[in-house]
Amino acid sequence: MGAVRGVILDESVLLSDDGDDGPLLKPGAEAVLRRLRYSDLRVAAFLQKTARMHSYTCISLTAPDIINSFNQVLLEWGIAGDRCFYVTSKKHEAAAYEIVGQSWVIVHIGVDCCYTTNNEFLFIEKLEQLPLAICCFTKKALKNLSLLIIGYLMKPSREEDFAKRGAFPMYPPKNRLMFVPLSFEFPLESQLQAVDAVLHKATDEIINFKPNTSTEFSQGVSFSTGMCELERFIKDHPECCLIDPLKNIYPLLDRHQIQQILLGLQEINMQDHCRLRAPYFLKIDAFNEPNLRDQLSEANLSFPIIVKPQIACGVGDAHNMALVFKFEDFKGLHVPLPAILQEYLDHGSLIYKFYVLGTNVFHAVKKSMPNASFLVSSQEKNGLKPITFDSLKSLPVATDDQFSVDRLKGGKELDVDLVNRAASWLTIKLDLTIFGFDLVIQEDSGDHVIVDLNYLPSFKEVPNTDAIPAFWTAIRSSYESRKTN
Repeated sequence: MGAVRGVILDESVLLSDDGDDGPLLKPGAEAVLRRLRYSDLRVAAFLQKTARMHSYTCISLTAPDIINSFNQVLLEWGIAGDRCFYVTSKKHEAAAYEIVGQSWVIVHIGVDCCYTTNNEFLFIEKLEQLPLAICCFTKKALKNLSLLIIGYLMKPSREEDFAKRGAFPMYPPKNRLMFVPLSFEFPLESQLQAVDAVLHKATDEIINFKPNTSTEFSQGVSFSTGMCELERFIKDHPECCLIDPLKNIYPLLDRHQIQQILLGLQEINMQDHCRLRAPYFLKIDAFNEPNLRDQLSEANLSFPIIVKPQIACGVGDAHNMALVFKFEDFKGLHVPLPAILQEYLDHGSLIYKFYVLGTNVFHAVKKSMPNASFLVSSQEKNGLKPITFDSLKSLPVATDDQFSVDRLKGGKELDVDLVNRAASWLTIKLDLTIFGFDLVIQEDSGDHVIVDLNYLPSFKEVPNTDAIPAFWTAIRSSYESRKTN
């Protein structure tokens, strides 16, 4: 009995009653079709429009010999020794029974019995459970103890970004990993019992943040009901492998903790290398704090200063920031509190995006905000009013002219060996599998300054041929390490 290599979807599992403009896809069908498209499985559908939309094979079963029609699909797909799923909701359809024993498994949708199979028939309640059923069937069929099912939790847009790059196969590649989406719409415990490890982007499940100075910062973060259920399950089942433990994620939710961690970079500075450091910073709870001027001086901060919310991600205003040019502009500033005041460095309008995937480190170079002199000159006509922006959407990036001038003035080279040492140090310090950090090079001193840390970045600037194998290797290594420990 081989792995599941192909899937044929009957229209009965995809379409609901006709709408005003014809048949409509059932709720949940679109997500399943999208996941199958990027699953590394062969997929076919009876509906020409659906097949064309998702780049599937469109097949017809109008031939008098149903068995030959299905076998022709196997030949076109080049499948030998593996199994194929024929997914239907028509329990008594004659075609299903004619192909039994021909390399096909008949999957009946809408039967109140999950993941039950006798190698020829499988029954699941909802179409959305098909990906997990595929991976469970393959793992059982191959009887390979090193074959892992990785369940993942993240928002749909992030999932699609990863899936389009081939990161989430349901047919095991050489690294012997299969990926399935976990859903809070179904009992989570049964899903978690079927997977070997859980990859999550916990920050996608933050629903609220209420700072409370009398408790730890993390106590003010509220997660979705589903994420809380996952956390409870992990506490009750410590054998369930989480990549990465939630307690390891919490420091990266808090920009103040991030800054405190980065202060430790001084431990790895070397002679005959550039200095590696954290930016100068100050945490404040209000913009009218007494002695704020003195605090800025003690923190070695001078204008312009970048103002960031203490909460680093997960909520709508976590990326609402401001660049302040003079002390008076703190009054009436609309940046969520508590906040981090951070030095603004002249950095040649370049930022280095580093991605750590297990033991592999990649980086990309991107345009960044212009040097302070350009910002000041551009704002002088407005009375040097603060520049407010969303760092994910409206970051004020240098123009081509500004970028050219800044590069001529700067020109400091990246010390790759030093930054690789920083990546190794952070890996141990954070105990995370996949994370990223942003680095700028100060123009006058050449200091390498890490200005931000983030968990499970998209690493979209890294070519798929390098990033995806490293991504898989990092997950497997993390699983093996955490299981051993």
